[in-house]
Amino acid sequence: MENLVYAIILLPLLGFLINGLFGKNLPKIVVGSLATAMVFASFCIAVSIFINFDSESQPVIVKAFEWFRVNGVQINFGFQIDQLSLMMIMIITGIGSLIHLYSIGYMSHDKGFYKFFTYLNLFIFSMLLLVMGSNYLILFIGWEGVGLCSYLLIGFWYTNEEYGKAARKAFIMNRIGDLALLIGIFMLASQTNAVDYLTIRENAGKFELDGSVIIFITASLFIGATGKSAQVPLYTWLPDAMAGPTPVSALIHAATMVTAGIYLVVRSNFLFTLAPTVQGGILFIGFLTAALAGFYALRQNDIKKVLAYSTVSQLGFMFIALGLGAYTTAMFHVMTHAFFKALLFLGAGSVIHAMSNEQDMRFMGGLKKYIPLTHATFLIGTLAISGFPLLSGMISKDEILVAAFAKNPVYWVILFILAAITATYMFRLYYLTFHGEFRGTEEQKHHLHESPTNMTLPLIVLAILSVVGGLINLPHFIDHGHYAKLMEWLKPVLTEESFNQMEATLSGVPFGTEMILLGATVLMFFTVWFMVKNTYVNKKKQALPEEQYTGWEKLSARKLYVDELYNALIVKTVEGLGRGGKMFDKGILDRFVDFVGEGAEDSGKAMKRIQNGNVENYILIMSLAVGIILIVNFILQ
Repeated sequence: MENLVYAIILLPLLGFLINGLFGKNLPKIVVGSLATAMVFASFCIAVSIFINFDSESQPVIVKAFEWFRVNGVQINFGFQIDQLSLMMIMIITGIGSLIHLYSIGYMSHDKGFYKFFTYLNLFIFSMLLLVMGSNYLILFIGWEGVGLCSYLLIGFWYTNEEYGKAARKAFIMNRIGDLALLIGIFMLASQTNAVDYLTIRENAGKFELDGSVIIFITASLFIGATGKSAQVPLYTWLPDAMAGPTPVSALIHAATMVTAGIYLVVRSNFLFTLAPTVQGGILFIGFLTAALAGFYALRQNDIKKVLAYSTVSQLGFMFIALGLGAYTTAMFHVMTHAFFKALLFLGAGSVIHAMSNEQDMRFMGGLKKYIPLTHATFLIGTLAISGFPLLSGMISKDEILVAAFAKNPVYWVILFILAAITATYMFRLYYLTFHGEFRGTEEQKHHLHESPTNMTLPLIVLAILSVVGGLINLPHFIDHGHYAKLMEWLKPVLTEESFNQMEATLSGVPFGTEMILLGATVLMFFTVWFMVKNTYVNKKKQALPEEQYTGWEKLSARKLYVDELYNALIVKTVEGLGRGGKMFDKGILDRFVDFVGEGAEDSGKAMKRIQNGNVENYILIMSLAVGIILIVNFILQ
């Protein structure tokens, strides 16, 4: 087991080192194949461990070495393999290997091919470090690692100034959350004299329920999660991250970086269960994020921007589940979302590849006859995220809706509306892209072609997973009491209080009531599908340029002017402080330093007249000095 654990995390690191040191001189097929093979090998090893693991297995701690000691507390650098980390490892390496394979074709003509795969392998290594670490400090190293890699990948085409700005924006906004996370870890360590999960879990009972200390700690951890998982107010970096190559968008938005916040909260369930006030805050932020991002996505014209805001909205759904205490439900949606969102992003990349790098849906249309395989798989992804019966997205989202209804029927109504908004913007994207008449240029039309096999194969695999992935948690009308499957698998990770709270929430809705709720969501799905199709296919409505929208559509297209508000209140303020500091530096500090320097220079020039090397002058001055001393001494006596 120990060797297998080391292999999982070291293989992507080895790929990073080989490609980073020698990739420039290797053929592209070798670089891409090596990077992909390393991640896929980690996935295969993770599956072999998973096969021998069950819901009764205890966590396996692999100690690499003693890291350091502080006040007699020993901090080890090691890894923890349990049900939660195994689930995340398989998602990261499984989806990651498909994205690597896809990237071989997508990036084949890019001059920075070897650098791209070097960064991808480092990203996977950092993400594995985050989820496999046995304590919060190792998690933080991986946390910072994926932040660095996201900066490198988002700004990969750094010659474009706007792309560089997007990378810096992601880096800086994540630093805000990272600082809060670090403060939370330090506070946790000061209270428990430990940073490893198992010890803190054992000592969590010392915290007062909803006391000020536990509220401070969990609030700090949650703020860290809002940065990495793009929740209000630290969410505006994620849509701008579309500046990176499309495989990067899939990697960041589907299964890895943005899910780190959800993983952190689930991993720390023994703390959050003790802070109902913070759980309420998580619930509120989740609702706000899902609502705002869904509203923005309704009138975006960039195909990747729609999917980006969709990701933010779906992350809001996951945080709603966390706020309700339904930890396994949140993880279930993390998994299904990884399938269909990776599929949608890679499908969008295939569309952009066919359209000669065009991303604006206003210049697409009618693509289903030119790229049929991409169309078929993209349709499956659209149906999954929108809630088509029995597809993975519908099953996981229905579980969140049921948990919300059990807590408060009003929550269910809000989520029902948000689910309808999701279906609306996704079908709008689908019909504007694949139906109607082609609206691009003749040159683009001539270039239209299906993507190569190494790009379409990941689409097929992800489409299959988007269809069958929900079978891990079958709905009630197939297997009543289905919650036990994932709940039982993750039970060892949860405290008894967390498990009981979750079980009470998920079993709080009678079977008949849930069937009524499920029927309502299915009816809503088909109603939205019919209405959107009628609007964009039968009535042939087209997307308008941003400046031509009015009313709510303009507010949606301009994202409620939040970016402009942040720019005015924060960016301009910081720039103003910088200009003020520059003026202070040049106007006062520089002048003071110049004054001191000039004073030293002038005094030197004065002393130069005296210190002229004439011995007679020195004797005269010494004699005068002795005389003055004698006179002063005589007067004082």
